Amino acid sequence: MASSKTVLSAIFTASLCFTVALAFPAHHEDLHPVVQSPPKPVLSPDYYKATCPQADEIVVSVLKKAIAKEQRIAASLLRLLFHDCFVQGCDASVLLDDSEEFVSEKKAIPNKNSIRGFEVIDEIKAALEEACPHTVSCADTIALAARGSTVLSGGPYWELPLGRKDSKAAYMKLANKNLPPPNATLHRLVKFFERQGLDKVDLVALSGSHTIGMARCVSFKQRLYNQHRDNQPDKTLERMFYSTLASTCPRSGGDNNLRPLEFATPSKFDNTYYKLLIEGRGLLNSDEVLWTGRDPQIAGLVRSYAENEPLFFEHYVNSITKMGNINPLTGYDGEIRKNCRVVNKKI
Repeated sequence: MASSKTVLSAIFTASLCFTVALAFPAHHEDLHPVVQSPPKPVLSPDYYKATCPQADEIVVSVLKKAIAKEQRIAASLLRLLFHDCFVQGCDASVLLDDSEEFVSEKKAIPNKNSIRGFEVIDEIKAALEEACPHTVSCADTIALAARGSTVLSGGPYWELPLGRKDSKAAYMKLANKNLPPPNATLHRLVKFFERQGLDKVDLVALSGSHTIGMARCVSFKQRLYNQHRDNQPDKTLERMFYSTLASTCPRSGGDNNLRPLEFATPSKFDNTYYKLLIEGRGLLNSDEVLWTGRDPQIAGLVRSYAENEPLFFEHYVNSITKMGNINPLTGYDGEIRKNCRVVNKKI
């Protein structure tokens, strides 16, 4: 009898549970697990290994001719990477010309009559399209050109993550907001870099790109004649260096006259830039304040790089790789432009 009662009790309990389950069904997540969207593709040095293994070789081939023709172009192409990545990420938006939909970033104040090298990028892209049609993005073309220019100037080589796609728009207003001006204070420079997820080490290491290249007088004339709006020069300028600059850049006129960013070895990517900062012979205000800006960590890095070129190269590689990973378009985001100056036509 007890056994019979036990069975009846078990049946009643099971029936009750079933009824409750019908009345209060499980939450839909329990019945239908959320399907996770696949992770966004990550950049990889082997991205073109199967589809365009000769990509870097093509880039370097064009670069060698361009740099032999004009040494300055190496610095100009390296600068393009900075001015691309600091505006909405490394997406080749800096290469786009004006269109009906947007104004070109080339017209932003930090870029106008300043950034250059577009014709070389065009030549590289044309060669890549011929060898591997619709495969290598313009964003990766900029990155490859920047690395090639650095290496061909005597600087370090780095494993370059690839796989960026190209933006379908330009962001002129953002270029005005995000690109640091040559007269920036150290505090502002740190803020500009922090906005991109870059720290003080990145700031000092990446500023070493100014070991090659040229700057127009308009970029540093304030230091010569009116640094603090008092009609006086910047007191941190070494006296002989000041005299040399003033002879090239008169108080009136000559705004487009050029001076090397680092005059001792202007075509060689080395650590001389930092040595000159310590001597008061940095060209731009944004250069010299790394040493005079009263930030012990930043000044310590300047001294370390001046004394230890391999350390500079090591930090530079880490920082430029980090910068190249700022908000890249990957996977189905963006496109691979056929012509780097215009977005692809809609089919």
